[in-house]
Amino acid sequence: MNIRGSVGVDDLHELRNHKLIVGMKQLKKQLLRGGVRRVFLARDADPAITEPLAELAQANGAEIVWVGKMHDLGRACNIDVGAAAAATLPEL
Repeated sequence: MNIRGSVGVDDLHELRNHKLIVGMKQLKKQLLRGGVRRVFLARDADPAITEPLAELAQANGAEIVWVGKMHDLGRACNIDVGAAAAATLPEL
């Protein structure tokens, strides 16, 4: 299992330098297709959303990184609302 503990806002700079998937539905689709490198999940998001994504990410070999707040994850993804989930894709 490849899971990192909570990271701070400063540790989310990686999200600005990679192709992103943001949101539960898009992330689930991409995990089922494969090719997700790292999944970021907000600890304050509804577990009914984050737990199935974490299980799917683990089953597909993606690293899981827990972020403290949805607000911080959304901001790191350059969106104006909080995000429960996001992921980076491998570089081509």
